Amino acid sequence: MGIVYKKSLHGESDEKILVCNNCKTHFATYDQILSKNFHGQYGKAYLFNTVINVYTGEAEDRSMRTGLHTVQDIHCAECSTVVGWKYLVAYEPSEQYKEGHFILERTLLHCV
Repeated sequence: MGIVYKKSLHGESDEKILVCNNCKTHFATYDQILSKNFHGQYGKAYLFNTVINVYTGEAEDRSMRTGLHTVQDIHCAECSTVVGWKYLVAYEPSEQYKEGHFILERTLLHCV
């Protein structure tokens, strides 16, 4: 994969940063959460517009609680742990707001 150049988030002193449980790589700030009403494979999950320090896997169709979606797993750029997924296509019209957004699984994150 080559050299990994990680970005760091520098928020306000009281701003919480969500990091990888394994290696503490920064993904997003707590303030960037669009919705906390999502569930992943391991329980609660958060929806984001964007996250940093991740790379995507191959696209695949998955049947989820809300219908069929084309998604890509997202991996931590440092330790390669799968930490969530990116929505590419939502086949149900009511779910299309998710397209291009990211899910991070709460249990795989740590707040610093």
